[in-house]
Amino acid sequence: MQLPLLSATLAVATVSANPHYARGSTEEWAPGGTDDFRGPCPMMNTLANHGFLPHDGRNITLENAVYALTTALNFNASVATIMWQQAVIANPEPNATFFTLDNLNRHNVLEHDASISRSDDFFGNNHVFNQTIFDTTKTYWQAETLNAQMLANAKVARQVESRAFNPNYTFSTTTEQFSLGELAAPILIFGDITAGTVKSNLVTYFFENERLPTELGWSKQASEITLDQVMATSKRIADAAVLTTGSATDSTHSKSRRDLHSGFGF
Repeated sequence: MQLPLLSATLAVATVSANPHYARGSTEEWAPGGTDDFRGPCPMMNTLANHGFLPHDGRNITLENAVYALTTALNFNASVATIMWQQAVIANPEPNATFFTLDNLNRHNVLEHDASISRSDDFFGNNHVFNQTIFDTTKTYWQAETLNAQMLANAKVARQVESRAFNPNYTFSTTTEQFSLGELAAPILIFGDITAGTVKSNLVTYFFENERLPTELGWSKQASEITLDQVMATSKRIADAAVLTTGSATDSTHSKSRRDLHSGFGF
């Protein structure tokens, strides 16, 4: 993956020069109103609720997305740029330079089945927080401090449930990569990145309120969140989601046995 460093640099320069983007507060918060757009991504909704993104959920440009992700959450500007580039494709207009939170509701573009906090599109509402589904997710979070295994367990369980009951269940390899990033986000934003852990109460508060958990003592990471950290944390989740057990040596021996058995048609 190439990092669009020039774009990121220009974006930061534009933000710095334009006071229109110098807004938002971790302390000020208001939920979306009847005329405001909100989508399936709890963090984008949260940034709009805090005013780091336009509160109406419209006109999310590269400039204000980079501002929000760097200022509120301390993502590196190049990582924030990649995030916006991945999201703008949800706007169906050719050569779009912005997206809305409503654009993100388009099924199987970025929004996907088996969310840990939303219902599948097949069942009628793919973007509003679903407490029942999230309560099921939390049953897999079995300690005050969550690790990659607990987060991955909830992810796998939601996929199994969705595949079992949604006749239109869809989950591509691209969706899998997005899903891993989504499950890595709580650790990256609210947790101990090095240890790969996060306090359960911070994550629960965030999902259930679409609000940054400052009143629980949270503050953004002291150092910028880098692409290497995003990739490494996503890999933690991916590794934890594997359901087979044993070492690499065991796997090699097992493969040899499978090859032998396949010769006899087993």
